[in-house]
Amino acid sequence: MCHFLGRGNLVFARFLRPKNLSQKLMRIIFSIYFGVACLITGMQFLTEYLKTQDSIINELKQLEDTVRGPIATSLWQYNQNQLDALVVGLVKMPVIEGVDILDKYAKNMLSKRSYTPATAPLSVFDTKSDLYWSLNEEEIFLGSLTLYSSSQVVLDRVLFGFSLIAITAIIKLSFLFWLFVWAVDRYLAIPLKELMSQVDEVQLKQNVNKRIHLSNIENNELGQLQNHINNMLSVMERDRERLLEDEQAKRNWLENAVAKRTKELQILNKKLENLARRDSLTGTLNRGSFFETAQHLLVLSQRQTSPASFILMDLDHFKVINDTYGHFIGDKVLIHFAQTIYDFLRNSDLIGRLGGEEFAIFLPDTGIDGAFQLADKMRTAISNSTLEIDGKTVNYTVSLGVESSGPEDHSIDELFKRADTKLYGAKNKGRDRVEK
Repeated sequence: MCHFLGRGNLVFARFLRPKNLSQKLMRIIFSIYFGVACLITGMQFLTEYLKTQDSIINELKQLEDTVRGPIATSLWQYNQNQLDALVVGLVKMPVIEGVDILDKYAKNMLSKRSYTPATAPLSVFDTKSDLYWSLNEEEIFLGSLTLYSSSQVVLDRVLFGFSLIAITAIIKLSFLFWLFVWAVDRYLAIPLKELMSQVDEVQLKQNVNKRIHLSNIENNELGQLQNHINNMLSVMERDRERLLEDEQAKRNWLENAVAKRTKELQILNKKLENLARRDSLTGTLNRGSFFETAQHLLVLSQRQTSPASFILMDLDHFKVINDTYGHFIGDKVLIHFAQTIYDFLRNSDLIGRLGGEEFAIFLPDTGIDGAFQLADKMRTAISNSTLEIDGKTVNYTVSLGVESSGPEDHSIDELFKRADTKLYGAKNKGRDRVEK
């Protein structure tokens, strides 16, 4: 018995947390069946509840027809004791939860309930009829009688029948669950485990000569899967033999290809080295390459006692361009700026993108005045240019700071700092200008 319960708990745990296909399939199908069974059982209960409620309403109406006369007599004769006794008797009936008697002015004369406010049922329904007294063939209106019943009365009547339905459903559900567990294990789980075990054996031993042979196999999808795996193993065996035959030829070809590829890689490495030095968007030197090359050129200029200049440039309100038109158009503006500046530079001049919208130019053999004139020409060209992109017209300006080297300058960083100060001076004075 304990072994059976332990196995049952194990199966139920696998059902709740399936780890393989058969268990997942069992959970899905059984969950669907369980949901349908609960839905049907619930509909049966609801139907029985509504039928019982209609039956109780009919009983209330019959009771009203029975007691309407005695209650009307008591009201006509002002016999309160008899009226109280009738109401007490009505409330003691199984189907009646309460009684209300109203006079002809709709004022409550007598009200009684079989329950307290703390034990009130979930829902209450009622039937109501008027009370009359016949006098000299004339109907005199005395008031109204209301009889109440509740959901508790209905549930008490349907509880036994519904309990039988629920017990029957649980028995059927349990029987089908174990029957389905047996069927899934017998026809799906066990063959799949055997199949996986043999496939793992082939994989671990790397023996493509071995074939899959399932015990107790039938002409179904698993049998077809076994045949497909065996066919695949046969193809793999033939391919392996063919690969071994081709291996020597490929080795010879590979040696020649490696020699050729090595030469190509050397060329490609040179190209990659050049790409690594440049900004991918504008094609200018990146920050590191620019400062490294500019430092060498500055040292060379100092040895030759020739002047050199440094121009630092920053696009005005570039963030507004990005926020207004989007980063795609912002990138187009940066590309346009770099292409426009290139037209003013010599082959010996150096341009780099330092980051974002900030660019720098190093001018060998150029003094402060020549650098200022060049910077102003570039500023004017940018200010007068117009971009048409995707139907949008974009205008922008640039601010520039110009600095030249002196005999004491041996570091490009010093030129950069002084040019940066001049650039901020141009920004503070209204932008779209050159400061030296």
